[in-house]
Amino acid sequence: MLTFRLILESLGFAWRALRSNLLRTILSLLGVTIGIFSIIAVLTLVDSLEKNIRDSLNFLGSNVIYVNKWPFTGGNSRDWWKDYIKRPNPSYSEYRFLKANLKNGQTVSIYAMKGEVTVKSETSSINKIRLAGASLDYDRVFEVNVATGRYLTSDEVEGGRNVVILGFEVAKALFPKLENPVGQSVKIKNLKFNIVGVIKKEGESFLGNTSNDYSCIIPYDAFRKLYQTGTGRWDENGSSIGLKGFNNDIGLVELENETRGMMRVKRGLKPSQKDNFELNRPEAIGKAISGVFDVLGTAGWIIGGFSMLVGGFGIANIMFVSVKERTSIIGLQKSLGAKNYFILFQFLFESIFLSLIGGLAGLFFVWLLTFAPFGSLQVVLSVKNIVLGLGVSSVIGLVAGIVPAAMAARLDPVAAIRAN
Repeated sequence: MLTFRLILESLGFAWRALRSNLLRTILSLLGVTIGIFSIIAVLTLVDSLEKNIRDSLNFLGSNVIYVNKWPFTGGNSRDWWKDYIKRPNPSYSEYRFLKANLKNGQTVSIYAMKGEVTVKSETSSINKIRLAGASLDYDRVFEVNVATGRYLTSDEVEGGRNVVILGFEVAKALFPKLENPVGQSVKIKNLKFNIVGVIKKEGESFLGNTSNDYSCIIPYDAFRKLYQTGTGRWDENGSSIGLKGFNNDIGLVELENETRGMMRVKRGLKPSQKDNFELNRPEAIGKAISGVFDVLGTAGWIIGGFSMLVGGFGIANIMFVSVKERTSIIGLQKSLGAKNYFILFQFLFESIFLSLIGGLAGLFFVWLLTFAPFGSLQVVLSVKNIVLGLGVSSVIGLVAGIVPAAMAARLDPVAAIRAN
């Protein structure tokens, strides 16, 4: 009951302080508003950017380990690539070996990629397409959703037949008048491929090049008829093996250890020799991204911190003035039996409410920021950042009001009544 009374009285005093000198109060709260806006705006943009990038990396699949020649995140030294360039690419025989012997993996697939490919129909063509040569179960590793038609069959994959699955935008560009181009044919490097499926539309990703809308999938052996997999110096068309683990393998530890052991056995590596292959995880990219965004978030706190400091001094100024203006009222309250903590909490609540008003104004401007056009970047003000903004505002109000509130609580009632 006492707390409720304190809150109501503090709200009343805070409102009267705002109305009595509106311009002074707004200018004093401006620092808190700018500070909260700076901090929460940066954190919101960083969180949204990180989420958009992570969503764009969904094409890597979930719960997956990749056997590659190169690491996803590069090395730590300037010449790190020299240790990797001589490595062999994962081979088809290694894929068959892993598929036959792995006990902790539910799906194994080998694939190779080629960018900047031109695909033609009789009347149209489209270039800069990403072509994937894939084995069976590639759709389970990468979660390829076929909207019409079907995925590749085992006979087509094993026989390296000339069949293709088109991305949504590829099918739309080559067959604009057909709702279902399954059964039609296209040409890739002058070889005819029959269409067996069309991938469901995914839309543009934030990174711009990871969507399946502009890709085509053909059998792995059909891909090797068109392109040599990994014979160049940089192995730009090199093969990779994807392994999808079980959900009960926390952190894919068992699958990673088993895969490493089998690859070492298959390649005949001695115990003293280092791995000449890389086991990549999408989480490695996530960790690298998080490190960059942590730095950006820290920069936001530093920038906003200076504004918050100014805002804190502004609120303290309002509270000192408020104590001086209400000295006689404080003396009257004490003479009627009000305890020191009652006066203390009354001014603290008022300081916190004033700071929250500035914080809410800052959050309002951040909310308006979410409607600004940022291209394919979707900016979302999360509940976490709203709570953080209100929490920081409350702390600033508490710190700024503690000294004025303590001064008011220690006033002598007789001296306070005579002050005016």
